[in-house]
Amino acid sequence: MNLDDLEKIEFSDNSRLNFDYDISRLNWFNIGGKSKIYFFANSLKDLSNFLIKFNNRGKIFILGAGSNTLFDDNIYNGAIIKLGKSFNNISKLNKNLIISGSSCSDKKVSDFAMENEIQGFEFLSCIPGSIGGGIKMNAGCYGREFKDIIVSVQAIDFRGKVFTIPSSKINFHYRSTDLPNNLIYLSGTFKGTYRSKNLIKKKIDELKHKKETTQPLRVKTSGSTFKNPINQTNKKVWQLIRESIDINEVNSMFGQAKLSEKHCNFLINQEKASSKDMKNLIKFIRENVYKKTGVNLELEIVLLS
Repeated sequence: MNLDDLEKIEFSDNSRLNFDYDISRLNWFNIGGKSKIYFFANSLKDLSNFLIKFNNRGKIFILGAGSNTLFDDNIYNGAIIKLGKSFNNISKLNKNLIISGSSCSDKKVSDFAMENEIQGFEFLSCIPGSIGGGIKMNAGCYGREFKDIIVSVQAIDFRGKVFTIPSSKINFHYRSTDLPNNLIYLSGTFKGTYRSKNLIKKKIDELKHKKETTQPLRVKTSGSTFKNPINQTNKKVWQLIRESIDINEVNSMFGQAKLSEKHCNFLINQEKASSKDMKNLIKFIRENVYKKTGVNLELEIVLLS
């Protein structure tokens, strides 16, 4: 990949272009090697400029909060793009509509909706990701998903063309959509309904309590590793894992890559686990769950290599 011309690009809005960039701190596992190209885009103008100059000469990965991504230990031979402060704005369009930049955290949008007495966004308070990532994977929890609130998506493709996609043109599935992979989400427009701030806060507090009592917190994890296999069984992933393996035994097999004893669908980097350790643990879980239950587990986290 010839990078000479990319090195000459001038950006006007504090955007940054780095080469052979350490990406281990860009994900919640704190695992990973380097990326051949890392572009921090702080404006739509700079983002479009970079995409046009890059001209599809290699792989592109759009990084949100890094809360559901496992990087490889080796170099990523492509471009990782992360959106900056210019994509972190949020505003109220009318009494029920909110527009949010894609780099906003889900929690920030939930808090904004609460302050403006708009219900329907409470579940976002428990999702440790960004709006862009949530749109892409139709993120959700506790019975609610992005599809329940989204009105439209504003995006730019890898050629630098900007356009809007109404939600009616998107097919939403459990933890996925049919949106093409050559899109970068710039913002989303969302709709809720009126409810008093006190009642919204009460609902958020209930969801947070449920999360705190069932999931590991303040550890190096990327949340749910596998999707619940809703088309194969009524059982949750954690139930299938507990039926299929001895967690204490498994936690002595893969170095510092561990299963959470609190919620065994959460993988944890105990100290300095490698991507190889994590991938071997994932493979072991999938093989043993299938052998014991006949269920094929599908990843919810993204493995980038």
